[in-house]
Parts: sequence; C-alpha cells; structure tokens
Amino acid sequence: MSIPAIDLMTALRSGHSTSPRLTWYGPDAERVELSGRVLDNWVAKTSNLLQDELDAEPGMRLRLDLPAHWKSMILALAAWQLGMEVVLGSAEAELLATESPDAGQEHGGFDAVIAVPLPALAMRWPGELPSGVVDFAAEVRSHGDVFMAHEDPEGSNRAIVSSAGTLHPHSDLLEGFAAAHDAGVRLLVRAGDGLEAALVQSLGAWHRGGSVVLVHPDVIVTDKLLSDERVQGG
Repeated sequence: MSIPAIDLMTALRSGHSTSPRLTWYGPDAERVELSGRVLDNWVAKTSNLLQDELDAEPGMRLRLDLPAHWKSMILALAAWQLGMEVVLGSAEAELLATESPDAGQEHGGFDAVIAVPLPALAMRWPGELPSGVVDFAAEVRSHGDVFMAHEDPEGSNRAIVSSAGTLHPHSDLLEGFAAAHDAGVRLLVRAGDGLEAALVQSLGAWHRGGSVVLVHPDVIVTDKLLSDERVQGG
C-alpha cells in the first residue's frame, strides 16, 4: 500500500530530479544543497538504517530530539516513508534520534538511541558514544540508496501529532498537516521557528513541486542570499 510520504519521495526522485529541493544554510558558512535525487537517496539510506539495524516498522514511534536542520528533515521523511510516527516533544517513543545522546540514555525507555552530529561535514560522532548508541553519520552511508519496505504501511496509522494536539494519520500528512503553497514555490524556512514549523512548511512546498531554503537562526538572511537562492517572498 502506498501512503503520501512514499508518493512524495517518488515524485522527488522522478521529475526534475537534479533540481535543488533542500538547501541548508548553517553556522560556519555551511551550505548544503540536495537535489531531489540526492534527497531521496539520503532518505532511502536512513529508512534502511531504521528498518535493517533498528527493526523499525510501521506504527513504531521515532522521537526527534533535534532542531530544525537538514538531517532532522531527512529522519522525519525516512520515518514517514516507513509508516512510523514522528514524535516531537517529550511523548513516548521506541526510538530516539538526538544531538545529545548522553541525555537520551539518562531518559531511558527507548529500544535504541541514534546520535546525530549536526556539522555538515561530520563523518562520525566527535568522541565516544555510550554503549549501544548508533552513530548516524558513520552508519547511514553504508546503507542502500533504494528503500524496499518489509511491511506495507497503513494510511490510518499516526504520522504525527501537532503541538496543538491534532492527530494526523499518514493519509492526511500532505493535505492536513502540510501548509498550502503555490506550485513550484522556492520557499524560505527559518529554522528558528522550530522543527514542527519547518516540517509543515517544507512538506507543503515539496507537495506542490517546490523547494526549500532552510536557514539556521545564526545565519543572517540578506538580500543577496534571497537573490542568489531565488527565494520567493522572504
């Protein structure tokens, strides 16, 4: 069975697959640009990591203890492609992805913890990790660029619960949770507004064949940046 997240990834790797879909501006002059094909590859690798190494399956929950960032967007898309529920905030979950794995271990109650280093060029976690914690940067690259689910997801399962308490099933992810945007929009998304807002805006842009420029709070959004990236609005 197909769900909207799977259809979205199919669209991103198909038409205009070499066009930018997610551009990240981060600290220390970071700029990461992912085409539709490359974004899909990252999501596929991450879905394979979740499924093959951590036994993730439809209906399981992944808590994202992460800021709005290109890697957290990939983790959310990967979880949704699997038919998992993305958890924001402190709700219970089976899996945890975090930039603070020591704190995650202290919380307990997770089947697995994924340490996510945020610097763009990080090839592995800087330093030692607690026993059993998965190093996202070191492990994800070894997984395949094509994702094949072991189990079909259900559209009626939860995809996310918004901060307002609204439950969105997978079947409603792109029509109910995602924001409405014009077709082909090149959208500025400010990471300082939080991960939920970034997901809402980005899903809406991608659903309409558009692309996203995600900007870290420490990066000044100048007229030159807007012009160089051909951002609409700003």
